[in-house]
Amino acid sequence: MPPGTRARAIGNLPIEPTSFVGRRPELTEAKRLLSGARLVTLTGIGGVGKTRLALRVAEDSRRAFEDGVWLVEFGELQDEALVPDTVATALGLREHPAHPPLVLLTEYLTTRTLLLVLDNCEHLIDAVAKLADSLLRSCPDLRILATSREPLVIGGEAVLRVPALAVPDRGPTPELQNVPQYEAVALFAERAAAALPGFALTEDNLAQIVQICRRLDGLPLPIELAARRMRSIPAEEILEGLNDLYMTVSRQGSLTRQQSLRMSIDWSHELCTRAEQVLWRRLAVFAGSFGLDSAEGVCTGGLVDPPDLLDVVASLVDKSILIREEAGSEVRYRMLETLRAYGREKLREAGEFEALLRRNRDWYEGLMLGARSEWIGPRQPELMVRIAREQPNLREAMEFSAKEPGEADHAMRIAIAMFPFWLSRGLLSEGRHWLDRALDLPGEVPTAHRIKALCANCLLTGNQGDITTATAQAEEALRLAEDLGDPAVRGVVMHAAGYLAAFAGDVPRAVACLEEALEVFRTQGNPIRQISTLLGLAVAYGLLDDPARAIEYQEHALAISGASGEFVYRAYAVCALGLALWKTDPRRADELLERGLQLARQTDDMLATAMCVEAKAWIAIATDRARRAALLLGAARTMWQRVGSPGAVVPKLESYHEECERRTRRALGESAFESAFRDGARWTAQETIAFALGEDLGEENPEPTGAATTLTPRELQVADLVAQGLTNKAIAAKLVIAQRTAQGHVEHVLAKLGFNSRAQIAAWVVERQSR
Repeated sequence: MPPGTRARAIGNLPIEPTSFVGRRPELTEAKRLLSGARLVTLTGIGGVGKTRLALRVAEDSRRAFEDGVWLVEFGELQDEALVPDTVATALGLREHPAHPPLVLLTEYLTTRTLLLVLDNCEHLIDAVAKLADSLLRSCPDLRILATSREPLVIGGEAVLRVPALAVPDRGPTPELQNVPQYEAVALFAERAAAALPGFALTEDNLAQIVQICRRLDGLPLPIELAARRMRSIPAEEILEGLNDLYMTVSRQGSLTRQQSLRMSIDWSHELCTRAEQVLWRRLAVFAGSFGLDSAEGVCTGGLVDPPDLLDVVASLVDKSILIREEAGSEVRYRMLETLRAYGREKLREAGEFEALLRRNRDWYEGLMLGARSEWIGPRQPELMVRIAREQPNLREAMEFSAKEPGEADHAMRIAIAMFPFWLSRGLLSEGRHWLDRALDLPGEVPTAHRIKALCANCLLTGNQGDITTATAQAEEALRLAEDLGDPAVRGVVMHAAGYLAAFAGDVPRAVACLEEALEVFRTQGNPIRQISTLLGLAVAYGLLDDPARAIEYQEHALAISGASGEFVYRAYAVCALGLALWKTDPRRADELLERGLQLARQTDDMLATAMCVEAKAWIAIATDRARRAALLLGAARTMWQRVGSPGAVVPKLESYHEECERRTRRALGESAFESAFRDGARWTAQETIAFALGEDLGEENPEPTGAATTLTPRELQVADLVAQGLTNKAIAAKLVIAQRTAQGHVEHVLAKLGFNSRAQIAAWVVERQSR
């Protein structure tokens, strides 16, 4: 373990914004199903509380999943082709150069004990079902908890229909002391107290609140909307408004729960001011969360002017139409899917839908063009975080451009501006998806945008090892550039052609193309392309065994990126220079690699981090720190699983890795090496970086201080259960893992402690606990 302990929860579950009320039977049943079935789907209508229940089940099940509990939100995704990419991104995986996302996911999850929570699957049901089926067939210790309005309908699925909250039966109002058993009333009371400090259920208001919960059929979403209204209107007025709507709708027959949900949202909408109604429908244009600048840029005008925007947004938050979230130092807002769908319906009724989608597209196009112009600069980390948060809205903008006739150039401009982000975050397939769609649109050719889009696509495709397709893209780009006759555009083509030649192994051609591109970019003063070209030349000269020229180009790239204050390319340049020097000047190389790690951490760049960690393992064994080398090799292995084959990134990397592993195994012995390697492989990226930088002094001790330090947290847990007398089958049931996995853990404990019986494990546990 790094720095002494791993007392942290692995995964990405959000902190619950409000208290969780009731649902004990559903919680118990869901956890029971999850202990026996590898896929559990929570179904029910919108607003019934499927997501909150799933998150609570997942939180309560954390201890059973050694490799974490991970939430994948599909509510903001519209393109089913991106379902595997979305899961990979949620897990923090970057793409393997030669493998599609499904293969990457399978390789990563095959050896992990992990729970995926797939939320809001109904609009992508076929794609999600296909992915879930494939992963479950290949990954024995993976479990999936899904929420959807309908089952996934694949083998082994257990379905739990989520009911509405309990409400008192028709008839006399229950006694006040009996109210806690009715979850709907308890939820109303708790949310009303949050909205109106000092509120409490009393004999005077109980009957009205029970009636409100009955009118709303015990559905959590409308109950929360109604409870928040207590801040401005009393319970009797809330009930009166609901009764009026109920009478209007029920004349056509008895209400279904879906009609009750619709009725309550209609009622909430009618209670909004005109300005709030306008902003509600306009904010529904956002596919994901948004900031105030986006809301002002897209939605203002007419009844809502910029000076009043914050007040109206705050009012919608008060009414639970919007959810306020703090993302670092930024405040963002989002709508629940049910309320967003309602808002979009109102947007269509108002005849504003197409206009708002276009304004949304134009605003996000401007955002990306501005980000591209500032990419080489000190705001780069901030821009990367912002773009990551805006992914759903950027997809919506590209989707609109891809569907609207005559909008091809807009689609290409956004995709070209997104290219550095996709490349840095390893989102190669997603980038290709959008570039392919933009390039398939009819439009006038040749244009500079089309040529640049072809070149960006060529680089993404080449990085994935599809040289044939990339070559065709490069050839089309060159043909169009010759027709266009623009030297600047030709430089872009030569840059892509140079990288492609390096991918294909034609290093002399790579050098010739990149040198030509460099001359163009120098005269243009284009820093992003200039740095990228310099790094390409450095790699090419490294392949030609010309380290002096390679270092010259690396240092030139470092000088430009350092002067501008950017992080991504500086991390690559520092890392590449460290790799070039690790054998001849290990001390300087180690300093460079640590600087590379610090820079990569600023932008969450897993590729640069993996390269630095791998090289620091080589230096560790070269300086006789074998256990440190084994830990770093294990950590690097996990990172390479996330970003791809190391041999495809740096020449001779695989041979250096093999030499390091051989020497480390020989120095430690097989058992100690495997133990340290497994420990390192379980670290998160942040734990790995902290250890590699020596930020926690507790781990520099090169050898374990006792037998317990060689056991993983899961193995210690298994040892405790063995001491309690549990069989392998019972341990598997307790930890929600396969029986053969439990057996493997027991065998590892025996091997690490040097024991040959379960009784010895039990005695060791008792002795350890008595210290």
